[in-house]
Amino acid sequence: MGAFKAAAIQMRSGTSPERNAVDLERLVREAAGQGATYIQSPEMTGALVRDSQARAASFTSEDKDIIVSTSRKLAKELGVFLHIGSTAILRADGKLANRALLFGPDGATIAAYDKIHMFDVDLDNGESWRESAAYEPGNEAVVTEISGAGIDGAKLGFAVCYDLRFPQLFRAEAMAGADLLSVPAAFTRQTGEAHWHVLLRARAIENGAYVIAAAQGGLHEDGRETYGHSLIVDPWGRIVAEAAHDKPAVIVAEIDPAQSAAARKKIPNLKNSRDFAVNATSVEAQSLRGAAS
Repeated sequence: MGAFKAAAIQMRSGTSPERNAVDLERLVREAAGQGATYIQSPEMTGALVRDSQARAASFTSEDKDIIVSTSRKLAKELGVFLHIGSTAILRADGKLANRALLFGPDGATIAAYDKIHMFDVDLDNGESWRESAAYEPGNEAVVTEISGAGIDGAKLGFAVCYDLRFPQLFRAEAMAGADLLSVPAAFTRQTGEAHWHVLLRARAIENGAYVIAAAQGGLHEDGRETYGHSLIVDPWGRIVAEAAHDKPAVIVAEIDPAQSAAARKKIPNLKNSRDFAVNATSVEAQSLRGAAS
């Protein structure tokens, strides 16, 4: 497998999918102009809308979604793999999915992934989020091969934002052959400052894989503030590209799948992994056993 250029585009999505589609197109064209043949956008590329009524009015089915139609057109015109980190999609059952979509150089949908882990948290600064109140979680990890446009058989594993805190997802994808892991995100500023860099580097090191994480950044129309700092990390845990701010931007780095193979040969933890049982005992149980003896 040969090396290729990958890009992460950093956005500041507002509440209008139409305006965000214009921003997406501009940044994707910039990334392709720098030679990237795999381009990733952040979580909720289509819109960040906190108000539930406005959110319900903003989103539609995949076949009518402007981010989807724009992405198909761009992927085909530019001859690239375009990975929409996620956008809100109205499912046939009337529920919303936080869905990642990968479009090939012919404009066709190659893979889709619905975010598994919902961001239901209460933070120290008073921020409270209940993603599960708006979105239906997915239940399937996705790994897909990307071949063409100068990419020779890299395997991409999908995740979205809060999934980053669940290493078992990335381990399962790496065990299924993924050498490129994706973490498009809209990390809050508070959690981003604390954990963004270290978690992304850890997922790369643990799995001997590249990690590409396109991020939302800055103060959004709906009032939330996201961290930015889109990253590309190599299989040895080194940051090879970063948007070291929260403004819209494009970062590009060379991805060499042979580096993933080399890292896994040096530290063969995937090969050495073993199943094990957990024996969890309490102090009370230990005391009872001691008394019985």
